[in-house]
Amino acid sequence: MNDNHRLVYSTEQGSLDKPMQKSSSAGKKKTKSAAPVIKNPNKQGVRIRRESKGRGGKTVCIVDGLQLDDNGLKTLLKTLKAQLGTGGAVKEGCLEIQGDHRDKLLQLLEKEGIKARLAGG
Repeated sequence: MNDNHRLVYSTEQGSLDKPMQKSSSAGKKKTKSAAPVIKNPNKQGVRIRRESKGRGGKTVCIVDGLQLDDNGLKTLLKTLKAQLGTGGAVKEGCLEIQGDHRDKLLQLLEKEGIKARLAGG
């Protein structure tokens, strides 16, 4: 390489613009803090909202704030889809249900013992 050219990126090392960190801290990775422990599961902040942006005009109801593991989310989604007669998916820890079923979802979640609120307008 010429002296007037410098390497700014390498696929092996990443960006070379920033000075290299010390080797002792380079091996350490940032750890995410654990999710907050919810003392009262009835007040866990479950929200039901309607979205249509970025979906080709299709409306979806999103249920978020559920403190369930992946298997729990999948089983809850399966029962909700069967009772509503719609499709849906689990994405990023949220339930996505096709169509505008917010009022029905609110009733069904209360039957399951989950206290939820409607969000948005």
